[in-house]
Amino acid sequence: MVSSESVTQKPIIYPDSDGQPMADNTKQFELIVLIKKNLDLLFANDTEVFVAGDLLWYPVEGNNKLRVAPDVMVAFGRPKGDRGSYQQWREGNIAPQVVFEILSPGNTPKEMINKYIFYQRHGVEEYYLYDPDSNEFSLWLRSDNELVGIEPVAGWVSPRLGIKFELSESQLKIYRPDGQPFLSYLELERQRQQAEERAEQAEERAEQAEERAEQAESQLQSLKALLQERGIDLENL
Repeated sequence: MVSSESVTQKPIIYPDSDGQPMADNTKQFELIVLIKKNLDLLFANDTEVFVAGDLLWYPVEGNNKLRVAPDVMVAFGRPKGDRGSYQQWREGNIAPQVVFEILSPGNTPKEMINKYIFYQRHGVEEYYLYDPDSNEFSLWLRSDNELVGIEPVAGWVSPRLGIKFELSESQLKIYRPDGQPFLSYLELERQRQQAEERAEQAEERAEQAEERAEQAESQLQSLKALLQERGIDLENL
């Protein structure tokens, strides 16, 4: 009879996908991408800030059922790089400190309560929840080992990220620490094109000024030559 101790246990597999779509509609998707990509830009030069979108987070080794995929999460103290999932015990046991959830019609109250409990239990410091359909924005900050709701939300500045949140009548607006708004790829591309056009125009103006200076110098030399031909001594004028 083979003892149980001699039986080799199969390694636990932590799937990279939960079979759920990243977003249920274009509005939700665009907001997720907006936040994720702008955070990428914000921390582009910090090698120890990891930003991910829709990545499964496994907080406990040995339990591949306990998991959640925040729409956006930020882990300070973890290097950038590709991952199939965020397995916390392989990440210095550092839990993502900041998470974002963008609601869609498919999200149920039970699901969102379970997510709050998950984030509460596993060490999230800042939790941001936005419903683009109702334009409702909620946030929780960890205090005394508990995620506590914050009011008012307008003008709130993230302690970890340094970004500012403003709620207009129709949408949530987010601003970088330097006051610049979070911009979509198209908006960033338009800004780049406009900056390029301004640079080209400035170069054209500089070239035109140089041409005018050269023309003025040429005219001056022609005038001097003409005066000398007529016997006018320019030194004595």
